[in-house]
Amino acid sequence: MNRELLSVIGQIEREKGIKGEKIIQAVELAVQTAARKKYGAGENIQVHISPETGEIEVVSLKKIVETVTNPRAEIAIEDALLIDPGAELGDEIGDLMPMEDFGRIAAQTAKQVIFQRVREAELETVYKEYSVRQGEIISGMILGQERRNYIVDLGKTEALLPVSEQIPREGFRRGDRLRAYLLEVKPSSRGPQLILSRACPEFVSKLFELEVPEVAEGIVTVRGVVREPGDRTKICVSSRDKAVDPVGACVGVKGVRVQAVVRELRGEKIDIITWTDDPRTFIGEALSPAVVEKVGITEAEKSAIAVVADHQLSLAIGKKGQNVRLAAKLSGWKIDIISQSEYEKERVKDRDREIHAAIAHEQAVREEQEARHAAAGAPTPSEGAGDEPQSPTA
Repeated sequence: MNRELLSVIGQIEREKGIKGEKIIQAVELAVQTAARKKYGAGENIQVHISPETGEIEVVSLKKIVETVTNPRAEIAIEDALLIDPGAELGDEIGDLMPMEDFGRIAAQTAKQVIFQRVREAELETVYKEYSVRQGEIISGMILGQERRNYIVDLGKTEALLPVSEQIPREGFRRGDRLRAYLLEVKPSSRGPQLILSRACPEFVSKLFELEVPEVAEGIVTVRGVVREPGDRTKICVSSRDKAVDPVGACVGVKGVRVQAVVRELRGEKIDIITWTDDPRTFIGEALSPAVVEKVGITEAEKSAIAVVADHQLSLAIGKKGQNVRLAAKLSGWKIDIISQSEYEKERVKDRDREIHAAIAHEQAVREEQEARHAAAGAPTPSEGAGDEPQSPTA
């Protein structure tokens, strides 16, 4: 029996990943519950299981008194001396209880408690394992779909891929394998609740970390990721090593690295941008694939105007404004885009305004001078210029 108990504990430890000490504690609690069910809740029963031999000791502790008033908790000094000749009044003495006396109901109770405690320990182990993996990419298999949310089997537990964290227009069938970002691990009474995501920007960042060794090693750093899942992602990267091109490292030879990420995202377009602390250059890069001619910025308002060639205007704006919207999120600047021809028209207008302003200023200065001369009684410059010179008398 003892060897069988240790064998079962070892098997549970291997299969469930639960420490043997916790299983032994669960068995001790189960035997204690069964004993109290057999002999009454008033009994002070202690259970000990030897982790070396598997021997189970069930002891009923009673206080030594002169006159017994509560037989369940007390024992007379005369009876205590028969068990232990050194017993004294006020001490507690233990009386071994035979395991054979446990009835079928008590055994069933012990079985239920063991199952419950092992299940609780298993859930605690799962929570600890996955809580430290929060923020990583994990793999699983689709079990089914419930209210458009996918149930994913991770092996030891299940996870949820909510509809809000799915890539639009992406579908899975039962048995399909997938990778996803472990977004959140929430404890609950029914076990840890794992929330997955394939739509968050962090998923793309972690995919590049898996595909690009330079990112995993910290040579290339992902500075920011913005995306509209299923359509387009913009990611900016920098390098600690001047000899390593961050964009080239992420793209890979013949685009093999970035294409692996694109396949995982079901064809989502990815723009990889070199990070720089110069806002003009960075905004121009962020608007790729469009080619930007020039960028003007207003630091106080953190706004920018990007000028592009006429044929690049629609590409710079993107479908329904997607490209410029993502560029603004990535850079943190408000971006307005104008075409080259519109920019030239604005320049002509500005030049005309400058000319008109200069003429108006000159006119105002002349009028001010005339008023000053008139007040002094002297001829105005215009009047002096109009007088004919007098010829000398003969």
